[in-house]
Amino acid sequence: MSQAGYDRLQAELKQLKSVDRHEVIKAIAEAREHGDLSENAEYHAARERQSFIEGRVGELEDVISRSEVIDTSKLSGETVTFGARVRVADEDTDEETDYTIVGPYEADINAGLISTLSPIAKALIGKRVGDSVEVATPRGAKSLEILSIEIA
Repeated sequence: MSQAGYDRLQAELKQLKSVDRHEVIKAIAEAREHGDLSENAEYHAARERQSFIEGRVGELEDVISRSEVIDTSKLSGETVTFGARVRVADEDTDEETDYTIVGPYEADINAGLISTLSPIAKALIGKRVGDSVEVATPRGAKSLEILSIEIA
């Protein structure tokens, strides 16, 4: 993953451990004070939130412990690789789109960040400027031409 993605995961983990955990413990304690727990919606909601937080903490700790931060400044920009910002043109509509290829935990299609596991990234990786790729998408096959490659 990229350094920025790693830092985001670390920040989320810190937030969950140092703030969210303590808030949910307080919420559970307050809900217990209201009496009968079997019919106490606040208590059950707080317990669900606690379960979510603990699950997410475990997931983040696992991902962070197994992650490898890749220094994209040491990569060349001749072929599409992890960390590359790629401008492509749809060969049918001439619509241009920018994608940055990132790890699965950093992906955010709305921000143009696509996972290395996505069909588009799989088709682009290893290709050069001027190459055309065929990508199977949920809306059907797309032909994309690589216009530029930048390493962030």
